[in-house]
Amino acid sequence: MSSCPATGAQTGSCPASSNVFAGYGPRGCAWLGSPQSSSATLYGAPQGPNAIQTALEKEKKTIAEVLLPTAPPKELSSSKAMLQNADSLNPPELDVLAIALGAPARRVLDRADAIGPKTGWRDGFLSTLHGLCPADPNAAPAALALTPGRVWSDLCTRLPGLIARGRVREAILELPLVDGGAEMIPDAALWAAVVCLGILASIWRYEESNDGHEGIKHLGARKELFYNIQGEPDEEPETKGIPRCVTIPFRQVCVRLGRPLPYLSQSDVGLHNYKIRDPTSIYPYLARAENMDLRWPIFNDRGEAMFLLCMAEFHGLFTPGPDLMARCQERVMEKDNEGLLVELIKLKEVVDQLAYVFHKISVNPHAGENFAPPATWGQGYAKFSAPLSKRLPALSGLFLPIFQCMDTFLMRKNFKSFLGAESIHLRAWMPLNIRAFLAAIENHYPVVPYIKASNDPRLVGVLDAIVESYAGEKGFMGTHRYKVYGFLEVVAKTGRVETNGNAGATDTAGRPWQEVHKTLAESMKERLEPYRSKAVLDVEPHEMRGTYDECRFWTKIVKREAIDDDPHRVTGKVTFDLKNVGLTFIPGDRLALMPLNSWSDIEKIVGALGLMDLLDVNVPLDAPSPDASKWRRYAQHEAECSKRDHLRLTVRDVLRKGKLAPLTKEMVMTVHTMVRTSAATLRVLGSDTWPVNGSLGDLLVLALNEVDEGVWDRAFSLDNLSWLLSLVRPEVPRTYSISSFPFDLMPESIDLTVARAEHEVNPLLLHPDTRGMKVTRPGVSSGFLNPDPTLDHEPKHDLTSKGYEEERVLVGVSRPLNFQLPLSPSAPVAMFAGGSGIAPFRSFWQARIGSGVIGRNVLFLGVQSRKKFLYKHELREHVLSGKLEMHVAFSRDSHGLVYDPVGRDLVERQMEPRYIDQTIMDQGPLVCDMVISTKLGGHGGHLYVCGSLSLYETVMSGIRKALYKYRAVTSEGADEMLAQAFAERRFMLDVFMTPRAMSENEKYIPLSELARHTGHRDKSRMWIGVHGCVYDVTEFLPIHPGGTMIVAGSAGLDASVTFDEVAHTSNPEVMSLLGKYFIGYLVPKPTFQMPELVDLYDLWVDYLRNCVESLTTLFFEADVLQKDAKTWFSGGLLSTHAIRKFYQLQSRLLTMTGFPVLFGSKIQELYLQLSFSIANSDDQSLLPDVVGIITQATSSPAAIQARKEIAELGEFVSNAATSAPAFEHGIISYTRNVLELDVRFLEYVREDVCSGYDAFIRVADVLKSYPNKEKQALHKISTVLMSCLQRIAERVESFYVDLAAHSLYHPEREANPARARWRFIQRRIKDSSFFLLTRDIHAGSGLEMDLERPIKASNTFEAPIGGRKKRQSVSFDQVLSQAVSTVSKSPTVRTKRKGPSRAPTVIEEDEEVRTPRQVASGPRPLRLADAHTARAKVGRNAETSFEEQVSTRAMNRMSVFMQGRMKDMRRLSKSLNQNGVFTLEHAMNLYGSSGGNSQRGGSRNGATSTPQSESEVEYASSSEGSSPTDVFVPASAVPSRTHSRAASRQMSLDKLNGAPPRSVASSMSMSRKDMQAATFGRKLSVYGGSRSGGSRAGDSPSRTQKAPPLPPKSHW
Repeated sequence: MSSCPATGAQTGSCPASSNVFAGYGPRGCAWLGSPQSSSATLYGAPQGPNAIQTALEKEKKTIAEVLLPTAPPKELSSSKAMLQNADSLNPPELDVLAIALGAPARRVLDRADAIGPKTGWRDGFLSTLHGLCPADPNAAPAALALTPGRVWSDLCTRLPGLIARGRVREAILELPLVDGGAEMIPDAALWAAVVCLGILASIWRYEESNDGHEGIKHLGARKELFYNIQGEPDEEPETKGIPRCVTIPFRQVCVRLGRPLPYLSQSDVGLHNYKIRDPTSIYPYLARAENMDLRWPIFNDRGEAMFLLCMAEFHGLFTPGPDLMARCQERVMEKDNEGLLVELIKLKEVVDQLAYVFHKISVNPHAGENFAPPATWGQGYAKFSAPLSKRLPALSGLFLPIFQCMDTFLMRKNFKSFLGAESIHLRAWMPLNIRAFLAAIENHYPVVPYIKASNDPRLVGVLDAIVESYAGEKGFMGTHRYKVYGFLEVVAKTGRVETNGNAGATDTAGRPWQEVHKTLAESMKERLEPYRSKAVLDVEPHEMRGTYDECRFWTKIVKREAIDDDPHRVTGKVTFDLKNVGLTFIPGDRLALMPLNSWSDIEKIVGALGLMDLLDVNVPLDAPSPDASKWRRYAQHEAECSKRDHLRLTVRDVLRKGKLAPLTKEMVMTVHTMVRTSAATLRVLGSDTWPVNGSLGDLLVLALNEVDEGVWDRAFSLDNLSWLLSLVRPEVPRTYSISSFPFDLMPESIDLTVARAEHEVNPLLLHPDTRGMKVTRPGVSSGFLNPDPTLDHEPKHDLTSKGYEEERVLVGVSRPLNFQLPLSPSAPVAMFAGGSGIAPFRSFWQARIGSGVIGRNVLFLGVQSRKKFLYKHELREHVLSGKLEMHVAFSRDSHGLVYDPVGRDLVERQMEPRYIDQTIMDQGPLVCDMVISTKLGGHGGHLYVCGSLSLYETVMSGIRKALYKYRAVTSEGADEMLAQAFAERRFMLDVFMTPRAMSENEKYIPLSELARHTGHRDKSRMWIGVHGCVYDVTEFLPIHPGGTMIVAGSAGLDASVTFDEVAHTSNPEVMSLLGKYFIGYLVPKPTFQMPELVDLYDLWVDYLRNCVESLTTLFFEADVLQKDAKTWFSGGLLSTHAIRKFYQLQSRLLTMTGFPVLFGSKIQELYLQLSFSIANSDDQSLLPDVVGIITQATSSPAAIQARKEIAELGEFVSNAATSAPAFEHGIISYTRNVLELDVRFLEYVREDVCSGYDAFIRVADVLKSYPNKEKQALHKISTVLMSCLQRIAERVESFYVDLAAHSLYHPEREANPARARWRFIQRRIKDSSFFLLTRDIHAGSGLEMDLERPIKASNTFEAPIGGRKKRQSVSFDQVLSQAVSTVSKSPTVRTKRKGPSRAPTVIEEDEEVRTPRQVASGPRPLRLADAHTARAKVGRNAETSFEEQVSTRAMNRMSVFMQGRMKDMRRLSKSLNQNGVFTLEHAMNLYGSSGGNSQRGGSRNGATSTPQSESEVEYASSSEGSSPTDVFVPASAVPSRTHSRAASRQMSLDKLNGAPPRSVASSMSMSRKDMQAATFGRKLSVYGGSRSGGSRAGDSPSRTQKAPPLPPKSHW
């Protein structure tokens, strides 16, 4: 063992931290030879054990030196005021006192440094050297291990295995009661103790809510009861019901840590719950996710680990943050602008790196340890993280100190949003050291006001960069927002029943992840509010991306120079002046700039419109038009960047900065609308390719000679120039990779490498005399930045050239999410470039070579010829120095260059022209080692591709060939290696492509065809739709950085909204890559005159979308459970946690409606509208009873058997957990078979819905020829869609028959058949069903009802057409009564009493629509803790947040639909009372009462009165209604021919429960109430014991009713 470098001792306590040695020394100490923390090296912190004292001595100055370093200037001292009284020349006393005491933030840090090590950091972890992290993460656990409290940590270590075995609560109850006082638990062990006890308390609550009885429940099953053997239950809400062996020490430990109530915080499980793998791996900082493990994992899955470890890494990266903030405060006190600039730049370097930590949380299965499966996380840790009570802080990322520190330092003032209010709430619960530090930097000498008052552009620029890096769209908060979007989309659909974002609001669109996106956007805008104008913040953050909002600095071009031997300078270097600008950047960043239009284009417009003398006239911005508002917002942005208060926009500004080329259809249509008589505009509008290459000036010059002069003058009146804002729209910025990296503190210049694009002008825009000639024009931005030096590009006219030399350009830094150098200096780098794609790599090699990194730098360059070899002199110099290895491929030159590794030079050699892929093949072994991870023996290099789309394809082809030739056995193996490199974010792209003109003659693809290509099956294709285009992204999936799952969330759908919200639409890389996979246009929405047709189309398309989403979502979970062995086995033993996942999934799917998104209120909404359309067309035929068919199918013996098997599965999670291994093969086989059945069922349903959509399109095509036949078309399409719904409903019965044919129990397949059989008998004796199995059960006509015997599976899902009984039919009255019953009992719809009736009320637009869960839980939750605890308490068959929102929205639309058409419904319905009013009571009296009345129902789904015993809720889905709101099926809906069938079934079920047999005749003679109870309360009466068909509470026993006459025979 090495001796301590400070004391020379080999044992004892550390002199710096006073901690007991716990495996390795704290960061900053050389104990055991540990090197110095990289954070100290990176950010200039003092080194050694006396670092704190050194820092303090360094900062000591006299008060006079600080406050009066020089004599006051003569102008001040001799002023008139000072001659009268010079007292103010002396510094204020408060400043004198502050300097004497020091910066408040520094004093807080000093106190924490002094007291923390002695007290076990009871006030919270805060120190100068370690920031917000523990000084030694091993210290507290090591101290706890030496105390009796070790039993807590030992149990937490066993926790994943106990959860997998289902024995958590038994283990907790076996704990001894250990006192949490100082005598037993020393201060040094407190933080480890609070983490362990908090985890144990939370896991107890989790297990109580997820014990295998939360879903479908078995007949006679009982919840496990764990009696507290230590005493009476605790009455405090936080620990009520939790064993005393946890509760008592938990309270004691929390009080000692300054916590008034016991709670587990996000900091506890994230910042105080990790251990370091390698304490010597300190670069770039020690606490990295890949260098850490959770000390006490709960479920031991990678989703949990990556979230918590990345939270720890944020703070490990932010280690210098608190010290830098204190230094900034000290510089403000000293009024030292230069020193403040240095500290701010250091802080910016830290904040810049925060966003990249988010990328380590990957949903790409190829990401290895970084893979965080969303479904697993949502079903496990997300539910575990509920607080112990609503008044406690939620386990939210807002509790992390880094958020609070940055918000306070940047002076966030607005906390009105939901997350803002939550942040204020959580701050009150933070450790006391953190609260003291926040108060110090917030209330004393704040940095931000000082910088704003200084008017120093450098300070303002760096501060703005910190704000953008933290709260900006491409910064820390923006990256977090986009990472959450895709992750929560999967989570919301696969099991999480609440989200943080919609905890305080309801998303009426049924997309909870979008609500979270909006909530995070509000929080981001609050952080940006002190630095951005209101006009800028009026748009959503993702709408700022790709707009002028990214450009906030003014600069000028100072130099354009050639970098090759091309006289036309097709590619050149452009240099901008950054002196006193305040702009900072890192390698890989891009410069976003607002291009200026060419003077030739401007002069064409000026000449055509007669604006030469009006160029400096202000354009009115107060017009109410949308175009004026766009320019007004741009003018406000310019004013904000220029620090001026007034808005000013001249004609010159509009023409120079507006969009003039290329011509879009919208631009041409605007001109045509204004002049109306131009043949030129008509010719251009006839183009089938858009956009049209040419400028607005070309169009105006062409149209000028064809339009009457009077018309022209009226259209373009010079008296009011407001039309100019509609003619010319604001331009969008262009981004260019930065090609330089200076090592100055503040860069004074910035270089771009720009290739000039040339476009051929469309012949339609040429003058007739020149139409046979080829005319080209440069690109708007590239022509401005890099004009052809052989041509004159300056303005020709004196008026247009005014101010030309002083013209400024608006620029800003645009940071790509994934194109940065590796932090490690030893990491090898391979760069692949073509032409101007070398631009970012110049900053790469300048940064790496200039900083002396030791990692290998390899450049593969594709060039046309030696003449166009860019930066060749600079490159040869680096090659000769041995710091760069370069391989060049000339595609049009035989004079090649070959790299000589011995001489380290480029040797000329004659060779055939080649492309870059051949050069890659020549260096195949090197490239392969770069691609392959270090874990597999490769170099684990970072690979970068920059260039055109064709270059990208060539490079990828070469790498695949090299991998196949040198490393992989198959091409699939090569793709797997590449996919892993992308998933690990070692393969990064900067691909650009000039937007190509899109022909309107491409193939048109209907939504149904798009929906059929979800790619969820092996070897199938995956399509997505974006803004009217369809893309086949199958080939892109392996290299998508986010993995297949994120793309699959939008597979088969129109993903335009998603693309907009995650800012893909404005991302040139994404849109460039998408162009490669374009396969056609999406069939546009048909146009109808009748609003009923429009509504019906939208409703069917929405149903199709839900069907596709249900299918892809189900496959997310099914794929893991079917294929991932790690999910099923933990330590070689079967995991009950996997059984729990499958049980909860099937319980959610097999609600009484089955698949609630498709067969719940959504299908009833469709059914109601279709029925109304048919009835309103004077069609008196009966309608198929779609809802009744589904209800009967889900209540059938097959459905009961299927649910019984799922309930049996739930028993393996709780009571029979120990017997699960005996049925291992049966459980896994059953899971795979059932999941395959689920997926196939949804595939068939999707096909039925697609066929309905196709019929809609065919009808729309016919209507084009017969536009006056829409009423007939509505009837026709309604009947077709009704047939589709009937077919879908009939598939449900086949599905349940096939599902019931599968069984859990196959003893012959098990490893020990005898034990499996014995365990089976034991279970049957325990649940009292053993004796039921000893006798035959007969029902009716000899129908065998042995539920233990598998039911024969149907051969196909095909709907029963000819071989089965004819289905029942219903009238429109009965359909309407179903809908009224459903809506009236739904807690999602507000109702108003009007006399005795209870009719649904329309929800006004300004009213809040609340979900059933929110209604059930009372007032809307105000904090995250309310939402988290509500989520934890959600009972049986809880829908996902996505399913719930879909159901809520459908229910409210049904209410609005019925209210809006009440007049027509009264006309069509016979359910009228004497006053002619349609009422619920009248409908109920006429057609029978539903299974539960709203006056009696207390459950969310309108169920009857709350069960009083366990026996009344055996199958939870049964007790909660036949649909999301108890679908009402009237007794009269069943014709007399079905009575014998219903009676037979009733007799069977009665015999199953031991009831006396009834005759068929007696069944037919039952009262109407009894018959209805048998039909709609079947499962409640059978499995509830006390409800077997008799009258129920609230029913009138003597009421007699007259049945309505049978309706006409149905043609269905």
